[in-house]
Amino acid sequence: MQYQNRDAGINHMVTRKAHTCYGMGIGIMILDDIYPGFPGDVRNASAFPYPIQYEIVDGIDIKQLLWHEDKSPCLDPILTAAKKLEKMGCRAIAAECGYFAFFQPAVAACVDVPVFMSSLLQVPFIQQTIGSKKDVGIVCYQKQFLTDTHLANVGIRPGSNYLIAGASDEYNCTELDRLWNWEVRPDKPEAVYEIQEKQMVDTCVAFCKNHPTIGAIMLECTGMQPFARAIQHRIDLPVFSWGTLLDYAYSVVVHRDYYGHI
Repeated sequence: MQYQNRDAGINHMVTRKAHTCYGMGIGIMILDDIYPGFPGDVRNASAFPYPIQYEIVDGIDIKQLLWHEDKSPCLDPILTAAKKLEKMGCRAIAAECGYFAFFQPAVAACVDVPVFMSSLLQVPFIQQTIGSKKDVGIVCYQKQFLTDTHLANVGIRPGSNYLIAGASDEYNCTELDRLWNWEVRPDKPEAVYEIQEKQMVDTCVAFCKNHPTIGAIMLECTGMQPFARAIQHRIDLPVFSWGTLLDYAYSVVVHRDYYGHI
């Protein structure tokens, strides 16, 4: 561990709004569900180089967020969690699942800090970077649950230059189901890294082979992020994930100084 000297620029403290804690980073809403995440998964705090503060969305599990068509029961617990994270002092708020995109407008309207509810917020930006003749390849957990409402609520124009692949329901990524599919997962959800990595890499390789117009990959799911490097090594394309979004979010709300020479 490396220790830095005290920042001499921090000399006079002033209370920030009604915040109770200081030196906070990103507040992340976590589903009220028990499953593990490899380092790199948003649910696993150990791999992030900035402070992470979790808040459980009380009573809302993956079944309710994805499988239930009526999302309205999720809203109040999500807003409650967002307000708690804001009061704690978090400088930005995020969530652990790309399908939280459904609630991006509502959460952004109820707090006074930046809100990054879904990795899919990056898609409109990616579309601008690769041009209109190429497609953003969105790899999500299950395609059947990613609706036009999810997309529109994070600024994606339905029918624009993107393609969607369901890693589980289209490409048979069974290791993901052992974590998240409430219908088939074991009582203690589990996954094997090497198997999950191979399934994710194979999915992205096949997706790109089936659609040569793909100019970048967008990994919707927090559990896909640990394998982004391996995926990129095989497909040789830009790969966006929750990690790229959170790194950007933190850089916006806690800007760094620049040191060098002339």
